[in-house]
Amino acid sequence: MTKPRPLTVGLVQMAMGADVGDNVARAVAGVRDAAKRGAKLVVLPELFRSRYFCQTEDAAQFGLAEAIPGPSTEALGALAAELGITLVASLFEKRAAGIYHNTAAVLDAERGYVGMYRKMHIPDDPRYYEKYYFTPGDLGFKVFHTKPVELGVLVCWDQWYPEAARLTAMQGAEMLVYPTAIGWHPEEKAKHGESQHGAWETVQRSHAVANGCFVIAVNRTGFEPDPRGTGGIEFWGQSFVVGPDGRVILRAPVDREAVLVVEIDLAEIDAVRAGWPFFRDRRIDAYGEITRRFGND
Repeated sequence: MTKPRPLTVGLVQMAMGADVGDNVARAVAGVRDAAKRGAKLVVLPELFRSRYFCQTEDAAQFGLAEAIPGPSTEALGALAAELGITLVASLFEKRAAGIYHNTAAVLDAERGYVGMYRKMHIPDDPRYYEKYYFTPGDLGFKVFHTKPVELGVLVCWDQWYPEAARLTAMQGAEMLVYPTAIGWHPEEKAKHGESQHGAWETVQRSHAVANGCFVIAVNRTGFEPDPRGTGGIEFWGQSFVVGPDGRVILRAPVDREAVLVVEIDLAEIDAVRAGWPFFRDRRIDAYGEITRRFGND
């Protein structure tokens, strides 16, 4: 029998306001709460420092960006060291003049800033105008060797792509974490809300099953108005933890902030992969066409 490998994880689901300082303070309070309750890995939502500014194309919003490493990673690294945890924090990165990324930083208790993952898949949809702000990531898919876990970090829109999950898991990730900002257009919720949310959760549960690993998604909650006064986004919360067999271990509420803490057992990975040996049975000799955009031409 595989020896148990318990790990307590914390998810900080937040509703963001207009005041960056207040958002950061509440995020720090949530991290402290999770650590006090035993969490050794804590994950914050996507772009937690501000409201989701990508609802409009506004050059003034570039003022929210910062260097990585920079002020936020320095402060959060000190927090991780104080609390003895690993922390995943999603930030708006200014790489150079005119080059910005949607980036997740990994902070570790012993090593401080461990590294970053730059979001690879960038959406461009009504109220999600991310291509205006973010250059696609160029660091590839990565695994971070942290004290608690071999950690694969992806961001929001990445969570729809099985290729991203697979390539990260193939590097040894025991857990995929997705800082997230996703919700409903209120005017569409009655017709499409249930199916949209169901698809979002289902595809991530499938990543856990197909790769025999844990998956954590940490979302926002609450309504954020479109600055133009034409609607907004109702973030659907429901952050969750999934086991390598696809079961939902824990799920946050829809409509309120929450700090969730739960113990998982990383030893489940060995047991699940022994029963479902998908990595063994992959036909790597037959997958060359996956690099084509579509079809065989």
